Amino acid sequence: MNRRLLHPRHWPSWVLVGIFCLFGLLPFPLLWALGMSIGYLGYLLAGTRRRVVLRNLALCFPDLPEPARRRLAVLHFGYLGVAACTQGLVWVSSRRRLRRIVELRHRERVDEPLRNGRNLIIMVPHFVGLELGGAAFTALVHPGLYMYQKIRNPVIDDRMRRSRSRFGAVSVERNTGLRRMVREIHKGIPLFYLPDQDPGRRGIFVPFCGTATATVPMLSRFARLGAAQVIPTYARYLPWGRGLELSFHPPLEPFPTDDQEADTALMNRTIETHIRTMPAQYFWVHRRFKTRPPGEPPIY
Repeated sequence: MNRRLLHPRHWPSWVLVGIFCLFGLLPFPLLWALGMSIGYLGYLLAGTRRRVVLRNLALCFPDLPEPARRRLAVLHFGYLGVAACTQGLVWVSSRRRLRRIVELRHRERVDEPLRNGRNLIIMVPHFVGLELGGAAFTALVHPGLYMYQKIRNPVIDDRMRRSRSRFGAVSVERNTGLRRMVREIHKGIPLFYLPDQDPGRRGIFVPFCGTATATVPMLSRFARLGAAQVIPTYARYLPWGRGLELSFHPPLEPFPTDDQEADTALMNRTIETHIRTMPAQYFWVHRRFKTRPPGEPPIY
């Protein structure tokens, strides 16, 4: 460990880490109930983020009555609380405990191509169970490659890096050159790829939930250069603290094509389809529609 992280100015962060690690020792149903309670309180207190969630839901579910959207927003904050409370579980759980908590559905869609020497990209959209699902993937399925963006708090950054690599995952900085990531994919290491955040002006505009949305167009390029199959994968918290489900879906087809924009639109449609199966668990607090096409007014 970097000795500078032991400086007294970092002690509050270490206390927070310790609290979350203690949370990770609690029974999962208790964590679920605690997280839901904290999340509901967060809905009342987090005015700015609440407005972002409600605006996103209004854009993506225009036919849903406003009271129903508000109930969906409350439930979403509850799941955010669950994700926060289970972060310590991600940091400290053994393979054995993860096996008890996480249900893997259609694992053969990953195992078979890996046995046959096929390169894989695991497309993991931003659902709130993402961190726990990622830990389960590296611990129970296969060590993966993931892109990492440095966190401002150095203690939390250190803890996140250590927890993600303890089962053999390989991390690369988000600004690392494309060549290294493609090289790792060709070694047979599945790339854990998160495609659905606002990239600013670096993205291209394709539809998402009926709105032109700035989107990173790199998935098809990674698939082409890595000669890789793309497996959409979704993490879903099960009701009443019954655990988490990590489900692997059929590969994107046809993908990649010679049309990067069409490939990116297919990716968004695939994510959108699954959002409608568990709308409360998508990461609605993110300003997904912040970057607008030239001439369009801001959404937030």
